[in-house]
Amino acid sequence: MTTIDTVVIGAGHAGLAVSKLLTDAGREHVVLDRGRIGHRWRTERWDSLHLLTPSWMTRLPGWSYRGPRPDGYLSVGSFIGYLEAYAASFGAPVVDGTTVHEVAATPGGRPARRYRVVTSRGTWHARHVVIATGPHGTPHVPAGLAGLDTSGIDLVTSNNYRNPGRLGTGGVLVVGASASGMQIADELNRAGREVTLAVGRHTRMPRRHRGLDIFWWLENTGRLARTIDEVADPVAARGETSLQLVGRDDPERSTEDLDLGRLQEHGVRLVGRLDTVDGRTAHFRDDLAATVGAADANLDRLIDSLDHFVERIGLGGQLWDSPRPRPVAIGSPRRRVDLRAEGIGTVLVASGYRPHHPWLRLPITDPDGAVRQHRGVTPAEGVYVVGQRFQHRRDSGQIDGARHDAGSVVAHLLAASGARVPATDGSGTGRQEPAA
Repeated sequence: MTTIDTVVIGAGHAGLAVSKLLTDAGREHVVLDRGRIGHRWRTERWDSLHLLTPSWMTRLPGWSYRGPRPDGYLSVGSFIGYLEAYAASFGAPVVDGTTVHEVAATPGGRPARRYRVVTSRGTWHARHVVIATGPHGTPHVPAGLAGLDTSGIDLVTSNNYRNPGRLGTGGVLVVGASASGMQIADELNRAGREVTLAVGRHTRMPRRHRGLDIFWWLENTGRLARTIDEVADPVAARGETSLQLVGRDDPERSTEDLDLGRLQEHGVRLVGRLDTVDGRTAHFRDDLAATVGAADANLDRLIDSLDHFVERIGLGGQLWDSPRPRPVAIGSPRRRVDLRAEGIGTVLVASGYRPHHPWLRLPITDPDGAVRQHRGVTPAEGVYVVGQRFQHRRDSGQIDGARHDAGSVVAHLLAASGARVPATDGSGTGRQEPAA
């Protein structure tokens, strides 16, 4: 049994950001992870995946990308190397191969031993606990798939997908048309698979606008910095879908848009939102045209606002003109598909994640499993969370946004324990090293 000031759970980008700030403040702590640094990136991502954000946007406290392609998109392997180099730069006290079984209050414990963290490698007692396990809890499998006959059709969630060759033979029904579903459908189609894509609510987005990456626009127009306190419906804001984007390492294709129209042109069959599956027959809602139309309308409003921003700050003559993305043309999608007759051997689910903290034995979660918090501070004194979707800023769940929430959490932790809070500008920059 070990007593320590702070236990950080999770050695991904958010946990390492917290660790860096605690190290700078001279606070004793440990970072626990069930695997190695970047465990989910190593074990729950497909082989060809690259970050959606450009490399210049991969900023952590005291660390930023200084490699040869700031406008490129890091591969999973490169990003893992980036995290490993970051951890090594300040000697992050990571204890890997450590599965957390329980976080609970210590009965009658002194403040220094307020919480008990039980793991596969022993128990820690701590004054503070920081939950940094990220926004990806457990894959969401729509209830309508409960009736799927899995004796002849494989059911695969996106975190278990690696490449087309690792799937069973036959066509693929992909459920979900946000970033993961779109990228996987595109890869399967290029590999020669027959692909049907069940389209739900989504956020269409151009890869670039007027010569600049869309994330340049989202950052410079203040959209990523918008806080949860500024939105009319926080629940809806935290449920926003991921952007229909893809990051590629091929310079000739890195600026291509990935949208439903392009997939459809290449032979992907679009259908509405999955309703139910009865054995080997899938039923879809008659909502494809309305769903796609709403996404196209939102995109039009975004493009208009970006162009107004250009004129307002006087950049109109300095940026390229961009053709407006074409609306997606929808024909008469099928409402019913016989999976066996169509030769579909796999249903691949890419419909997002739900919070999952089965080891958390504290009364700080909502019915949906999300940790209750404001700016990372939970109702349990000394327990914090970092890296959740729209935790405080819209970019909180992104790699680049975790630095802001890490700063807020560590500042609160230090102030609550009477320590001096270092001044910070929140830039997350400092010593800079190239990506691995």
